[in-house]
Amino acid sequence: MTVRSLISSPIRRAAPGDAKHWPGVAFMAVLFFAYVYLPIAVLIALSFNANELVTIWSGFSIDWYVKALQNEEMLRAAKNSLIIAVVAATASTALATLAAVRMARDRFVGQSAMNVMIALPLTVPEIVTAVATLMFFAMVGITQGLITVMIAHTVFCIPFAYLPIRARLEGLDPKLIEAAGDLYATPGKAFRKVTLPLIMPGIISGAVLAFIISLDDFVTTFFVGGAGSTTLPIYIFGLIRVGVSPEVNAISSIMLLVSVALVSLSLLLGRGRGQTQHR
Repeated sequence: MTVRSLISSPIRRAAPGDAKHWPGVAFMAVLFFAYVYLPIAVLIALSFNANELVTIWSGFSIDWYVKALQNEEMLRAAKNSLIIAVVAATASTALATLAAVRMARDRFVGQSAMNVMIALPLTVPEIVTAVATLMFFAMVGITQGLITVMIAHTVFCIPFAYLPIRARLEGLDPKLIEAAGDLYATPGKAFRKVTLPLIMPGIISGAVLAFIISLDDFVTTFFVGGAGSTTLPIYIFGLIRVGVSPEVNAISSIMLLVSVALVSLSLLLGRGRGQTQHR
């Protein structure tokens, strides 16, 4: 390389936002992901341990998965979790959709305060919400059971379903609704034919998120649950109190698989709808 080429060539400097500009960022990123995902990987690996002692590896086996799937108490708890999650996700998504459409369509006094109220369960510690819900049920005389868990889960799942739907509505072009009105579509028909299909990826994402949050919840269920409302997290907690076993790891791995499958399904459905609308 000649001196002239060295002078004429621009000096490349790392941008301030470039990770290469900050030494140690890559190491910290690896450390962060190891901290988050390594325990999960260890849990999944130990669920295939043939030994009853979790910390002693004695060979590969799927017996603990077979035992978990044949456990009637575990299956009953899983059934309760699925029923509660389906009801809570459906109800909270429907309410969140109505709230998001109303908040995005009109402007009224106190709208900012209403947004804060809807998102409040995301910032308040869950134990505070659980105790408040328990006190409410005691005041109105509702007996604790499966119904109270469904109501409580529906309430605290609304913000999780609301945010993706509201974000989808914020990116919606209002001219599309105006065009539907110009074509003599009633507000209800415009919502069904235009708004609803366009925000469906947000609705699906909100429903899946609410379902996962409800399925994995422990604190609220522990406080407001009663006889016959034992969910899978509560059942796992009962098993852990007498010691961690590979069966607990197997049940936890199954729950992780279900959660990952639901999130992947939500992403695939959203991507497919987005490609269809783009075309």
